[in-house]
Amino acid sequence: MKPLLLVLDDWEGLIAASPCWKEIENIVDIKYLQGPISEANNADIAAANFLMAIRERTPLTEKVFARLPRLELVLQTGGHAYHVDINAARERGVKIALGRHVKAPLASVPELTFAMALGIMHKVPPANAAMHAGKWPLVTGRVLAKKRMGILGLGRHGARVARIARDAFDMDVVAWQRTEAVSNNNSDIPRVSLDELLTTSDIVSIHLKLSPESTGLMNEGNLKKMKPGAVLINTARGAIIDEVALAGVLVNGPLSAAGLDVFVHEPLPVDSPLRSLPNVIITPHIGWTVKEVFEEFAQIACTQVQHYLQGSLSADELI
Repeated sequence: MKPLLLVLDDWEGLIAASPCWKEIENIVDIKYLQGPISEANNADIAAANFLMAIRERTPLTEKVFARLPRLELVLQTGGHAYHVDINAARERGVKIALGRHVKAPLASVPELTFAMALGIMHKVPPANAAMHAGKWPLVTGRVLAKKRMGILGLGRHGARVARIARDAFDMDVVAWQRTEAVSNNNSDIPRVSLDELLTTSDIVSIHLKLSPESTGLMNEGNLKKMKPGAVLINTARGAIIDEVALAGVLVNGPLSAAGLDVFVHEPLPVDSPLRSLPNVIITPHIGWTVKEVFEEFAQIACTQVQHYLQGSLSADELI
């Protein structure tokens, strides 16, 4: 009898459509669960040996693990497992494999960052809305060229955003990060203090990992330090920004606008004040939901299943 792999929350159907499953269909049975795992068939849940979870869509709690007595391995797409109860998994001997080597977000996240920056600076959303309403609006925008972009977090995403800003848009780029570790490919980006970055940057783009130190970093005090008329963009993690304080500085200054793809609570609550502010571009965490990312998720998961069954799954892929 082949082990059972359950694929959770493939809302777009892009995981199921991947051709990679043909590589392992002779060694595992595969079922796809579209609804909440809490409503899934008990027989399927109890029989599952492997789970493939699509990022943070399904919280894997102690209660969930208790329903999975045969579970051996979670294929956790993406490079984090914030929503997984790691202690509960370890108590049951369940291994968690991450998809750390996904490359497509290295293009999609920077592209979304500049989509927001360009949209805000050239006032694309209000101009588009006015045109669709039959108007010919008077719109005065600003260019990115010669403006200063401040990068919070000069890792994989931040480094690419920095290079694009400098090389493609002729921007002055500075960066701040919590540690002094610098990779070779971004060592030429000037580092400044957090205060200097906030007070001098026309656009601040967040690319920090979520950690106890970064949570709430952009609080009311730091938001009020920002340069008058500045723009804040966050494609990293919602909890890095105090959303209540952000709404306040978007109404009263100093910020002129923001572009947000991530939020403290997702989906964003209907009554969030961010939904009603005209100077905010908000998107439903689409920085990673591109076709190329899902293709990589599926291929990595297929490879990890094969390696696990062969006893060759690398320790650096596990947490």
